[in-house]
Amino acid sequence: MSLCLACDRLNPITTKFCTECGAKLQIQERYRALKVIGQGGFGKTFLAQDESKPSQPRCVIKQFAFETINPNASQGTLDVAVRLFEQEAKRLDDLGKHPQIPELLSFTIHEGKQYLIQEFIDGETLEQELARVGAFSEQQVRDVLVEVLQILEFVHSNSVIHRDTSPDNIIRRRSDRKLVLVDFGAAKHATATLLAKTGTGIGKPSYGAPEQMLGKSVFQSDLFGLGVTCLHLLTNVEPFTLYDVLENEYQWRQFLNGKLVSDEFGKLLDRMTAYRVKERPNSVIETLQVLQPKAAPVKPMPLPVFPLQPLQTPASTSSNSLILDCGNGVKLELVKVMAGSFNMGSNEDDSDKPIHRVNLQEFLIGKYPVTQAQYQAVMGENPSHFKGNQNPVENVTWYDAVKFCEELSKRTGRKVKLPTEAQWEYACRAGSTGRYCFGDHASKLGNYAWYKRNSVNKTHPVGKKLANSWGLHDMHGNVWEWCEDFWHENYNGAPNDGSAWLTNGNQDGRSLRGGSWNTYAFFCRSANSYEDGADARYDYIGFRVAL
Repeated sequence: MSLCLACDRLNPITTKFCTECGAKLQIQERYRALKVIGQGGFGKTFLAQDESKPSQPRCVIKQFAFETINPNASQGTLDVAVRLFEQEAKRLDDLGKHPQIPELLSFTIHEGKQYLIQEFIDGETLEQELARVGAFSEQQVRDVLVEVLQILEFVHSNSVIHRDTSPDNIIRRRSDRKLVLVDFGAAKHATATLLAKTGTGIGKPSYGAPEQMLGKSVFQSDLFGLGVTCLHLLTNVEPFTLYDVLENEYQWRQFLNGKLVSDEFGKLLDRMTAYRVKERPNSVIETLQVLQPKAAPVKPMPLPVFPLQPLQTPASTSSNSLILDCGNGVKLELVKVMAGSFNMGSNEDDSDKPIHRVNLQEFLIGKYPVTQAQYQAVMGENPSHFKGNQNPVENVTWYDAVKFCEELSKRTGRKVKLPTEAQWEYACRAGSTGRYCFGDHASKLGNYAWYKRNSVNKTHPVGKKLANSWGLHDMHGNVWEWCEDFWHENYNGAPNDGSAWLTNGNQDGRSLRGGSWNTYAFFCRSANSYEDGADARYDYIGFRVAL
C-alpha cells in the first residue's frame, strides 16, 4: 500500500493521487512512502521506495512537520528546528558517499512541506541489539568502538561534529554486518569561530557531553557520547543510572555483574567520559592509537590468502620508459610495468568485491595523467576549467579520451589506449597491498595526492607529489582517470587476465579510478572504483594512457 504524506491515508500502490485528499503520492515523481517507521520532534520518518529504478530500492523519507507536532512552539524555536533540518541535508551532502554514512538522495519541498530523502539502511540499531542479546562483552564493545571511531575520523576530518553519538544512531547493516552512523540532524560544522560560540544544547541528555548540553560542542563531545554508548553496551544499564552526580563521573564497574574488563580498556572509557574536556583524548586518532597501539589509525582491510609470486618492479632507467612525440615539441612519457600477479579489489566497498587474483602481461602506462599541453598538441583544443599547461586535462568525456588515444596512435604508430581497470590498479598499487600505494595511513596521503584536504578546490601541475615505488605520479587524486572497462556493480565474473571487462555491466557507464581534487581520502584508495556516464564531462575527470 502507498501512504499519503498529507493525510496518512493508505492507497493502492499504483495510485498517483490520494483517494482521500487528492495529494500527490510521489515526491519528484519517484519516491513513494510505504509506512511510518519513526516520529520525533521534527516530524515523521517513512520507509519508501524509489520507483524511478527497475528494482524499486527502499529509501527513507524524512518529513519536516515541526509546527504541526509542536503547535505552541515560538517562532524562534521553529526557526532553530528549520535550520537543524536543513543542516542535516547539508551535512549528508558534504560528507559524500562514505560507505558507512547514509547517502543523501534528495532535499525538496512537496505539497508545502520540506522532505529529506536518504539511503535506507536495513539493519538493527545497537539499542535494539542490546535489548535482544543483553550486555556486550569487552571484545564486542572494543569492536564497536574501533569501527565507529573510524567513521568519526572521516566526519571530523571534514570539520563536522556529529553531536548525537548514541546506540539508537548506530545501525548494524544486515547485508555485511558493518556499523553505519546515522541521524546527522544535530551535526554541526566546526570552525574556529563556531567552536568559540555558545549556542543551543543539542543531543540526548543521557549521552550528551556537559559542554554540549550548554551549547558549546567540540570534537571531544563526540568521544564522550561514544564512550557513554560503550558503557551502556557493557552494562545494559541506562546512562543516568550509571552516573554519580556527587562525584561527577560514571560509576559503571559496579554494574558489570562479574564481567571482567581489562584495566587498560576501563581507563580509556573513563577518559572518554570524563567531565572535563581536557581530561579526554585529544582526538579520534589518539583514541584509536590507545586501542591499537601497533596498528594504523584505519584498520587494514583483510585480504584472502593466495600463493603469492614476487612482483617484479620496473627499474627507473631509460630502457624501462618510452617517450611519445605529441607534436609541437610536446612529449609524453610512459613507464614499463613488468608482468605479474596481484589481488585486485578490497573488502571496503561492495563495488570492490570480491577480491580476486589477476595475472597481467607486461604493459606501459603514462607516468602522469595526460596534461593540457599534451591534449592541446594532439587535439588542437583545451577544454579544461583549471587552465595550466602542466595541469591534467579535465572536462573530457570517455569518448574524448578514446579519441585522443586514437589520434596519438596515428601520429606515433603505437597502439595507444586507455588502461584497463586491472592495469590501472596494478600500476597504482606498485606491489603494495594496503589502502594506498604507500600503506594504510590516510594521514600520509597529502604527500602523494592532491585531494579534498589540500587541493584548495582545484587541480595542480602533475608530478608535484611523490611518485609510487614504480615511478608513477598522481595515481591518487588530482583528477579521476577514465579506464577502458564498462562499469560493473562488483567483480563477480570479472576477467583474471588483466583485459578490459566489456561484457554485461552498464554499457553506458564507464569506470573511473584514483579520486580527484574534490574527493576525500576514502575515494582515493588504490582499489576504489567509481562510475559515471561515458559522456560525462566534469572539471575533476581526466585520464592517462597505456600501451
